[in-house]
Amino acid sequence: MSSGIQDSEVDIVIAALQPNLNTFFEAWRPFFSRFHIIVVKDPDMAQDLQIPTGFDLKVYTKSDIDAKLGATSINFSGHSCRYFGYLVSRKKYVISIDDNCLPAKDTAGLTVDAVAQHIVNLKTPATPFFFNTLYDPYRKGADFVRGYPFSLREGVECMLSCGLWLHNADYDPMTHVVKRNQRNTTYVDAVMTVPLGAMMPVSGINVAFNREVLGPAMFPALRLRNEGKHRWDTLEDVWNGLCAKVVCDSLGYGVKTGLPYVMRSDAEIGKALESLKEWEGVKVMDDVLPFFQSLKLSRTSVTVEDCIKELANIVREKLGPKNAIFTKAADAMVEWNNLWKSHGARDA
Repeated sequence: MSSGIQDSEVDIVIAALQPNLNTFFEAWRPFFSRFHIIVVKDPDMAQDLQIPTGFDLKVYTKSDIDAKLGATSINFSGHSCRYFGYLVSRKKYVISIDDNCLPAKDTAGLTVDAVAQHIVNLKTPATPFFFNTLYDPYRKGADFVRGYPFSLREGVECMLSCGLWLHNADYDPMTHVVKRNQRNTTYVDAVMTVPLGAMMPVSGINVAFNREVLGPAMFPALRLRNEGKHRWDTLEDVWNGLCAKVVCDSLGYGVKTGLPYVMRSDAEIGKALESLKEWEGVKVMDDVLPFFQSLKLSRTSVTVEDCIKELANIVREKLGPKNAIFTKAADAMVEWNNLWKSHGARDA
């Protein structure tokens, strides 16, 4: 495998929100078959999973979650079930792709190996302290532009790789309704480091991270009151991404976005209207954005665990009075930290 990473260092985590995964796994077989795969079944789904043979795969169900964790206030239903896979993995790197996504094709018509691209993103340095106008300077055919400080050209370790999607874009329910016939067809052949201090809405659709370092910051914490099973019903991944970005900024790590792309199904796009009237995400983000833009963690927080503990306390103090879901998010962040120590660490 490229970039000096062994196949044995990677887990692929899939949240199973639909019972029939045959099409999904057959499409990904050329890229998944070399790796260990963790499938976490949505605890609310009653049907048995249909998965083709020929994969090194472990399935976890509600009974496994209950047996492993016992009583916990963290809700692993819906898209949040994937975080249990993050917890039980023992690999250095985790790649997670939604079960309604298939491999995309690039501008030359070649099928994209999303796994390989995520690994390249994580293994090559990130450059968060000074923006390179040729995007990722470590890609073939690129370099640092004139004027880029030589003292910063070694870059820093990349902890989070945020891939994108073709066809059905990851919109909120209002945008889905207004642009119900619009599809994303633009393939941008680029990877870039998200600058220090810049916030971004991380999507859990197509993501990879260094579990060994960033794992304690990859949690299901924020849940909307009427959260459903569709991406547009949730903000758990967006909140998680904001927290992870603040932690990476504070500890001097990097976050990348861009390649790889996946092809996202639009089978459920017409159901966005169901979420439109009661979706509280707009108000939540109005409170969240200025909070994260002004947030600075102390220099005494020198580990990811330290940062999450401090961040949870600040969330409880500053955002908790505005909305009870933030207090619950802070509690979940603290509990995740404890779960990681007891169940997530390699020696747990």
